[in-house]
Amino acid sequence: MTNPCHTAIGYGLLGTALALGLVLLPQAARAEVCAIDDRDREVCLSAPAERIAALSPGATELVYAAGAGEKVVAVVAYSDYPPEAQAVTSVGSHTRMDLETLVSLRPDLVIGWVTGNPPEQLETIEALGMPVFYIEPRDFEGVSHAIERLARLADTREAGERVAAEFRDGMAALAERYAEAEPISVFYQVWDEPLMTINDNHLIGKVLTLCGGVNVFGELSRLVPRIDDESVLAADPEAILAGGMGEENRGWLTHWEQYPSLTAVEHDNLYFVPPSLIQRPTPRLLEGSRLFCEQLDRARGKR
Repeated sequence: MTNPCHTAIGYGLLGTALALGLVLLPQAARAEVCAIDDRDREVCLSAPAERIAALSPGATELVYAAGAGEKVVAVVAYSDYPPEAQAVTSVGSHTRMDLETLVSLRPDLVIGWVTGNPPEQLETIEALGMPVFYIEPRDFEGVSHAIERLARLADTREAGERVAAEFRDGMAALAERYAEAEPISVFYQVWDEPLMTINDNHLIGKVLTLCGGVNVFGELSRLVPRIDDESVLAADPEAILAGGMGEENRGWLTHWEQYPSLTAVEHDNLYFVPPSLIQRPTPRLLEGSRLFCEQLDRARGKR
């Protein structure tokens, strides 16, 4: 049976949408701007986007990188980069948006995250006539490609293509520089409770590989596996890299100091990486990758 409360909410949102002029019209028939999103759907707009809602911190960064920051009218919690994004209206978190506030902001393009936003909310957004463009880069080229597609939809192609090319060239230069780097075993900690890492298919795993690192948990099947201290001790990595709860919080690394027999601890190869530089698939990943590579070079130098 349909939940009457859900029905009422749905009608309320529909009424708000109609009052604001968000009429449900098929866009493809008169489309002028189109791009393929990361769900392999062609998303078409009747004109370049002028009012953009970005529903994850990574999406916000990518829209700004595409040169369309001035067109962003809605973001979600933790959209803290670039700094000017903090002044944009927040419509909740990436896992639960305030749809009425979102509708009131009249976006003509919504940027969704493939695995980060609730599917039912994105479906409701589309039903209300707001086009949703799904992104979620899974490799280095995907970051550049996402910027280029967003720039196409926002008609900021010159700026977006410049940033995309700079990122592409920067990652290529890193790959060339470390192509012959001596392998070094690495554990990357992505979370503390529960203890979590990444496998080789994860974007961060690809950064480790680019820098000559050998991910001690790279062959696990899950993209972000849960592990325990005993697993790390058994793998005995030569270096441990971690983010933390905040851009300067090294607390996760101090945990490992209780195991002095661990090779990474014995050689003082515990390295902090600001999480926003490595855990968001945006142009700042280039900076994070350089830091990764430099830290692994330091560890090699202690052999």
